[in-house]
Amino acid sequence: MTVEKKIMPRFYFLIIGISVFIVIVVFKLLFIQLVKGEEYKESVSSMTLKNFNIKPERGTIFSDDGNILATSVIRYDIRWDSKSPSEKSFTKYKDELAISLAEMFEKPKSYYIKKLTTARSKNNRYLLIAKNLTYSEKEKIKQFPLFQLGSIKGGLIVEQKSRRVKPLGKMAERTIGYEKQDAEGYYLRVGIEGAFSQYLRGENGRRLKQKIANGQWKPISDNNQKDPVQGYDVHTTININIQDITHHSLLNQLEKYQAEHGTAIVMETSTGKIKAISNLGKTKKGSYYEKLNYAISYRHEPGSTFKLLSMIIALEDKVAKGSDWIDTKNGTLDFYGHTIKDTKKGGHGKIQLSKAFEVSSNTGLVKVITKHYTNNPKKFVDRLFNMGVHKKLGIPIIGEPPPKIPYPAESDWDGLDLPWMAFGYGVAFTPLQILTYYNAIANNGQMIKPRFVDYIESYNKKHTVLFHKEVMNPSICSNETLVSIKNMMRNVIEKPWGTAYEIKDERFTMAGKTGTCQVDYATEDATEYISSFVGYFPADNPKYSCIITVHKPNKKLGYYGGEIAAPVFKKIAEKIHISTTKEVLVKDQLINKKNTLPSIKESSLKMPNLIGLAGMDAIAILENKKVEVEVKGKGKVKKQSVKAGRKINKKQKITLILS
Repeated sequence: MTVEKKIMPRFYFLIIGISVFIVIVVFKLLFIQLVKGEEYKESVSSMTLKNFNIKPERGTIFSDDGNILATSVIRYDIRWDSKSPSEKSFTKYKDELAISLAEMFEKPKSYYIKKLTTARSKNNRYLLIAKNLTYSEKEKIKQFPLFQLGSIKGGLIVEQKSRRVKPLGKMAERTIGYEKQDAEGYYLRVGIEGAFSQYLRGENGRRLKQKIANGQWKPISDNNQKDPVQGYDVHTTININIQDITHHSLLNQLEKYQAEHGTAIVMETSTGKIKAISNLGKTKKGSYYEKLNYAISYRHEPGSTFKLLSMIIALEDKVAKGSDWIDTKNGTLDFYGHTIKDTKKGGHGKIQLSKAFEVSSNTGLVKVITKHYTNNPKKFVDRLFNMGVHKKLGIPIIGEPPPKIPYPAESDWDGLDLPWMAFGYGVAFTPLQILTYYNAIANNGQMIKPRFVDYIESYNKKHTVLFHKEVMNPSICSNETLVSIKNMMRNVIEKPWGTAYEIKDERFTMAGKTGTCQVDYATEDATEYISSFVGYFPADNPKYSCIITVHKPNKKLGYYGGEIAAPVFKKIAEKIHISTTKEVLVKDQLINKKNTLPSIKESSLKMPNLIGLAGMDAIAILENKKVEVEVKGKGKVKKQSVKAGRKINKKQKITLILS
């Protein structure tokens, strides 16, 4: 066989192989182009283009009179993509831009010339120009030479961020609350911010960005793919004036008695609206701040304030009357080796049951309850259940525990449970739960669910969610029992023997009950106390109910509810009474002048109190209201040209004096 014949098959084989390879390559290219082309394009695009969420402006939380409790302050960072402008545009506007920036930020023109040219030479696509600008400052800088060409031709990059500001500072901080998201995406929701976050949060927008140098992303246009939707505004029941009174009245007493913590709540009797709530805990340095929401989430033994419920049960079952005589003897009772004592040494002797309540005799109340319910404790506890005091209030704010009430059918029930329960031990409630039961007495037996919010409204006022009064129990007891109980609660303050007689005031009437509960009572030396008072005012026609609890005051200074908690109640009632009287007079004057009072829809146009806020925050709050602002000085707001609470309009210029 010749060499040529040997080579030819190999040649044909090579040609065939090359042809097959070409066919495969062509097929692959066609497959990629026709079938997988879009997929690969998207894959490549996703490496350079990406949609980013734009967080919306969170809704504002208002007090009942339109003052701001919490709002979002919007800030803007300005950056520059030095590669976007053409050489012609950069050369034309460079000097003018440097002059404008120098005037605005009080730096030399040469500083900005160098900054811009260096960025241009190094192809810096994310140069920081300015941080934390207000809306008006951002709008001003957008009109500067070169920047007015926008993001594509001018390289302007505007980044928006926000933070929450609370003009009240530390007052009601735990009730106003917050919403935080951790690294794993879980939310921590506290107070009103957390409870109504689905309304406040708004709806995210989207903006398409392009990946540039160093892993940074730049918007590809001046427009969003989808604009964010601002969150709804929440209009609460909190009253600024009453909150201020409550906070400082409680704070002064905690400081005076060096207490561990305390809480105070004021509720509108007929509606259940919470007008003020203060929760103050002690720091290691001895100062106080809103540490935890004790009013809502801290359950403890109430002590003598629970005697109200024990008395209601005895009167409702007609096993006793207020006029019945009880022998407290020497002021002690023994149960299975345990002793119940009255605070008065030697006891109160023979007294009527109503007076036993008024002087807060432990032995008197325990004697009545054990006499009539020892053989059937279930009847006593079922009465509590029938009133509904065993259930959670079901408020929207997170953290409420259920009340603790032992039940005779439970395995751990023993002979001490009933007598101890009669005067407030072995059971546990939160301050808000106790206040709700007392408020029912003030409200002629109707138990109302506490309410923190009046209505929620969209920023354009097109959508409104109203929150109405909710009745939990139309009548917790008979009218006969109500009359008897109300007289006793009034006598606690008005009779010389009453445990709160020291707070009696000739100008207005009050009614309530003191409580002095032992805690950590395993040994006498370790025993601490919870001092409390809960009641309502005016006694004849109750408008507000209020509870005060002071935990672990310095025993050397005092610990009885009548000397520690009751004076706080009086101070709050007194100041509210005075301010309410003035308010009525003002309203009468306005009506006489045939003026109309501002409607609830106008409340958000009232001037907020900005004193003490950082200037930048105050400006942002007013800009959120679309009001023109003039600022003088630097630092925090010292004066504002329009007083807090007065109506303002969009045409009005507000002057802020900073120092």
